[in-house]
Amino acid sequence: MWFRRPSLPDDVRRSLSLARGERILAVGELTDGGWAVATTADLAVVHGADGGSPRRPWAHVDRASFDPDRGVLTVIWVDAAPDTTLRLVDAERSVLPQTLRERVQWSVVLAETVAVPGGGDVKVAVRRTADGAMFSQALAGPGVDLEDPDVARVVDATESRVRGASGLPL
Repeated sequence: MWFRRPSLPDDVRRSLSLARGERILAVGELTDGGWAVATTADLAVVHGADGGSPRRPWAHVDRASFDPDRGVLTVIWVDAAPDTTLRLVDAERSVLPQTLRERVQWSVVLAETVAVPGGGDVKVAVRRTADGAMFSQALAGPGVDLEDPDVARVVDATESRVRGASGLPL
């Protein structure tokens, strides 16, 4: 199988307003006429030069899945934002799914999933931004209340452990 890099239209490229040093790593033409663009800093979804380009940093991606048979890439975010579904043109030859995977993995410095009182789990991770800054985040599984004092104690201890292991202050 060979991969091709689709040509990003100039008006779409200009609408991205890339920061100094930021590079485009992969693009995917979407069946709705838009483009998905993976840069060194984030994932942008662009619909025409005037359609803006909602951009989300890699550290905001919890996980993603790719269905090559349907050509659908689904991005799940760490916050309450709805999943982003990207229907790719020529998906079997696109490098976008692999690039997305690599960038999300790059953003995760260290992660640990911990069971919490009352059932469920929380993923605690140290993530990195495009400029190399590191921070920690806690992602609660379904039905987990991070405000519950018993849950908070477990999450705080886990966060201290992963921050310490990655060199962040406790």
